[in-house]
Amino acid sequence: MIRYGLYLALAVAASASTVARAEVDPACADLPRPADYDEQVQQDFLANYVALSAAYSGIHAPVPHAPGHGSVGVRLAGIPPLGCERRYVLDWTKTEETNKTPVLPQIEARAAFPALGGRWVPYLSVAYLPPVPLLGTQTVALSGAGGLGTALGEHASLGLRFHATVIRVVADVATAFDPADPAVDDLYLASVFGLDLLAGWQVGPITPYLALGFTDVSTFFWIGDNGVVTDNYHPYAGPSASLGADALLAGRWRLGAEAHADPGGFHEMDPARTVDGAWGRYGRLYTARLRLALEL
Repeated sequence: MIRYGLYLALAVAASASTVARAEVDPACADLPRPADYDEQVQQDFLANYVALSAAYSGIHAPVPHAPGHGSVGVRLAGIPPLGCERRYVLDWTKTEETNKTPVLPQIEARAAFPALGGRWVPYLSVAYLPPVPLLGTQTVALSGAGGLGTALGEHASLGLRFHATVIRVVADVATAFDPADPAVDDLYLASVFGLDLLAGWQVGPITPYLALGFTDVSTFFWIGDNGVVTDNYHPYAGPSASLGADALLAGRWRLGAEAHADPGGFHEMDPARTVDGAWGRYGRLYTARLRLALEL
């Protein structure tokens, strides 16, 4: 899957001969180097971007199911393509082929349990992408969430949700500079945790909702060619938001759709590696997510 941003070989210093062989996408060849380009910003942005693409937002209302019910289905998390300015690496001497897939698909199951105190409905959900080879990559993504939701009168609802995701990608991510060199797999790992507060308003079978929360990311990247481990000096730790609608159609099909945003944030691990005014530059994501499921 996510070749997307998984270049992350930025920590490898390029020799003069290597730079001479560096390849640039013809579509990006005439793009001038920005005055504020920074190697660490570029590396950390892409490390965070991949993890945020896999973050397990709910795509559901504050009370996802009536007590004792659940669903089984498929969710699709959009992965917007990156422009040339995000694909340049190694001091703006090389571009990476990152835009391989537009979505992260997962199989998902959810269940709601009997209400606590006759009011609060607890629920759990899990989503999984098995390690199926795709476009030269092999990705595993496992997500889980738990929460509580309650109705506030006839239309309004409120909920609290905790979510977590772990993702592993094995692929020739960094790629070789010389086309004659053999492909060697690299390893990307990430974990994402978050807490969301949800509010909804039911209108017939449809419940529009808003989710506001906090998301925390950790990443690891190992380059197979030389055993180098790149560092993410500013792992994303900041706000997240989703605006969407959850609907039960014909009492059988559960459909959800949302616009999701991670506008910016980071842990300042090393002030010497921090660029002034870089809020959001170390990682941000704006995307859409869909879910289709069979109500049980």
